[in-house]
Amino acid sequence: MKDDPADTTSDRVRSRFQQDYDRLLFSTPVRRLSDKTQVWPMDDNDGVRTRLTHSHEVANLARSIGTRIHTANDDLFSGADLYQVIQPMLSAIGLAHDLGNPPFGHQGEAAIGRWFAQRKDWIFTNHDKGARGLPTAIPDDLHAEFLRFDGNPQTLRLLTKLQTNIAHLGLDLTSATLAAAIKYPVGAANRDNNNPIAKKYGYFEAERALVEGLREETGLGEGQRHPLTWIMEACDDIAYSVLDVDDAMKKGVISPDDVLASLHADKTTTEHGAVTKARAKFAEVEAAGRRPELVRDIKIGYLRAYFIEALIEHASNSFVAAGGAITGFSHRTPLMDDSALCEKLKSLARQHAFGNPGVLRMEARGAEAIDGLMTAFWDAIHDRPPEDFDDILARRSGAKNKYVFALISQNYLEDASRAANADGIAASVRYRELRLMTDMLSGMTDTFTIKLWDDLRGMQ
Repeated sequence: MKDDPADTTSDRVRSRFQQDYDRLLFSTPVRRLSDKTQVWPMDDNDGVRTRLTHSHEVANLARSIGTRIHTANDDLFSGADLYQVIQPMLSAIGLAHDLGNPPFGHQGEAAIGRWFAQRKDWIFTNHDKGARGLPTAIPDDLHAEFLRFDGNPQTLRLLTKLQTNIAHLGLDLTSATLAAAIKYPVGAANRDNNNPIAKKYGYFEAERALVEGLREETGLGEGQRHPLTWIMEACDDIAYSVLDVDDAMKKGVISPDDVLASLHADKTTTEHGAVTKARAKFAEVEAAGRRPELVRDIKIGYLRAYFIEALIEHASNSFVAAGGAITGFSHRTPLMDDSALCEKLKSLARQHAFGNPGVLRMEARGAEAIDGLMTAFWDAIHDRPPEDFDDILARRSGAKNKYVFALISQNYLEDASRAANADGIAASVRYRELRLMTDMLSGMTDTFTIKLWDDLRGMQ
């Protein structure tokens, strides 16, 4: 993280930003995304997207939009090299943006939050005060880190702490890439529901000192979003709107003709250029005399291509138009918020993909498993003799707790132990216990979550 961000030439074969992307690509958390939900949990159809394919698509879209913006006005990137800096940074943060998501996506986040909410009267207080005299309760303004657990700040933990490195630097990415990966540039205490880029928190208290160091390196302040983060956010919106509907069509939940008809019937999208082109192309496809099942797949391909092209153009133009405000840190509105096409496609995704009974059933099963596993891991993490209570790695007494504790990644255990030397509440036993538990749960894949819960439930 201490490498000079300008060091993109000299005798390097790859720039530091290209190295950032490569380190991410070969990392374990990225591979785990192949078994994490995008929309359809643990689906039998290998053609639908997982978080891994979604993340690769977001990275690709980000690179494309960055190139268009650079071509339109390279001053918006302060003269940074397109190929050595901008493209690899956008690819890296696109690939990394969902790494911290727990199993079963947003429903997994909600399940973790519910578990804490059901125990909020006692879970945030450490009743066993340790020998160091550290705070015994987690402050109220940090309760949101658990009650509103979010994958975005967990991503930063994965990138900077929870991967093994000789110098305890995680994947040792550049400060610029790490700063750009922070979608919401505020801590939990500074959330603001009226500000789109501060409506959620982007880092935990455990990473506050690290974020302060990143800001010294990059010149960013609390509440100031890195310019490239706007592009990554837009690409996530594009992928959610277009490609989640694409999966619903691939699964036969909705037909391409239904999608086009819905867009044509909506007054906000009926005259959109992409809709007009698709109508004309559909007529051409139908006149070609191909088999119906092939006609369907060809239509899906055209819809995907036309919609992506239209939304990429919208995001690029919006960034260029707002470029001064974005680089001056006064911009507040996400790039896709005024796209009627994007919003309508999101509505279709919510109705036909996220609202599908099969999806809801698997999400309910996943939520039940997460709730049960959190109880099991809490019991195992908290089960330490009173005389060794400050030592989070101390022996466990019960046989089941020993087994469950042994499942926790050594990376996570090391961080929980080292954090005892941090400042303030992040060093307290209770905070470290809860961080360790959420580290373990959020790192699981969908399949592992279900299998482990079936295993532990059978031991009761």
